[in-house]
Amino acid sequence: PVLVDQKSKKAPQKQVKEATKTAKKLGLNAMVDLVINHCSVDSDLIKSHPEWFLWESKGHVAHPFCNEDGKKVVWKDLAKFDHKDTKDKEGLFQYFLNIVKFLIELGFEGFRCDAAYQVPKSLWERLIKEIKKEHPDVVFFAETLGCPSDQTRRTASAGFDYIFNSSKWWDFNSPWLMAQYVLTREVVPSISFPESHDTVRLCEELHGNIQGLKQRYLFSALFSAGVMMPMGFEFGFCKKSHVVKTRPEDWEETDIDLTSFITEVNKLKSDQAIFQEEAPTEILYTGNPNILLIWKASINDQEEALLILNKDIYNKQHFYAESLQKLVQAGAPLRDISPEYRMEYIPVPFSYDLQPGQGIILITSRDLIQDD
Repeated sequence: PVLVDQKSKKAPQKQVKEATKTAKKLGLNAMVDLVINHCSVDSDLIKSHPEWFLWESKGHVAHPFCNEDGKKVVWKDLAKFDHKDTKDKEGLFQYFLNIVKFLIELGFEGFRCDAAYQVPKSLWERLIKEIKKEHPDVVFFAETLGCPSDQTRRTASAGFDYIFNSSKWWDFNSPWLMAQYVLTREVVPSISFPESHDTVRLCEELHGNIQGLKQRYLFSALFSAGVMMPMGFEFGFCKKSHVVKTRPEDWEETDIDLTSFITEVNKLKSDQAIFQEEAPTEILYTGNPNILLIWKASINDQEEALLILNKDIYNKQHFYAESLQKLVQAGAPLRDISPEYRMEYIPVPFSYDLQPGQGIILITSRDLIQDD
C-alpha cells in the first residue's frame, strides 16, 4: 500500500500486475521476499489466530531473535509463528500456500525465503512441491546465511533451487569459504553478491575504490552458479539500502558508472556454462600471496577455467607461471575471455603485472569422449 500510486484509479493489485508485466517485457523476472517464520507484531493474525503463534510465559507473543558476536538480538517489532507445536498446522500451512499463490497471480516468479533454516524442512518440502505442481518455473531461494553448512544442506534439500553463499565476507585467504562450498555445491547451487540490503554498501566500505568494486563483482559472478547485485551498485551508491524505508528519492547522483564492465562480466557468465554451475573448484599455489589463482572444471560439459585475481586493489602485483597449460587437464589452448585487458595469446612462460584488483579469465575445453 505504501508504494502504490494513490492518485491512480487502478486497484493496487492491478498496479502491481502491470509493474511485473513491464519488468517481464524488459527481460526481468520479478521476485519477492517470502517471510513465513514471523510477521509484524501488530498483525491482525495475532488476534484472529493466536494458536498460530509462539507465546512467552507472561502472555506476550514471542519475538524472533539471533545471536551476533555473542549478543542476543531480539526483533521486538516481529511475532514468531509456532510451526512446531501449533494446534492448527494445516490452517497455518494453507495460509502460507494462499499467500504464495496470490503473489504468483500478481506476477512474481521467484521467492527469497527469509530465514529459511528457522522454518521446518517438512513445511518447505510441501509448500515448494504444491506450488511447483502448478507453476514449475517458479524459483525458490533459501536465505541461510550464518547457519552451519550441515544445516544449510538440510534446508536446501527441501527442494530449494538456490541458496545464498557467504563469499561477500571472504578475505581471499581463509579456508572457510571453500570448505562451505565443498559441503553444499552438490546439494544446491548458490548465489554470490558483492553487497546486499543487510550490508554496508561496498563503495562506502572501500571509500570509493572503483578497482575494488570491479574485483568483487567479477569474483562474485564467477565463483558460483548465481550472482546478485542490489540496485545502485553499478553507480557506486554509498547509502545503505533499507528493506522498509528506502524510496526512489534515495537515488544517488555519482560520477561512477560500472554498467559497461558489469555488462561484460554478465555476458561472460551467460556465454560460459562453467560459470553457471557449482563446478569443482580449487585454489592453486601462485608464489605471490597477493594473487589468487582458482581452477574450475565443469561437470556438465568439457570446460575448464582459470581465474587469476589481484587481491590488492591499490597496487600492481606480479604473477609468474612456467606454463599455465600445465595447470589444467585440457589439451586445447587456453584463451583469454577477461572483461578488461584481454590478451590475444597466452605466452609461455607466463609473466604478468596485474593492475590493482584486475582479474584474468582463461578458458579451455577437454576432449569430448565418444560413446562406443
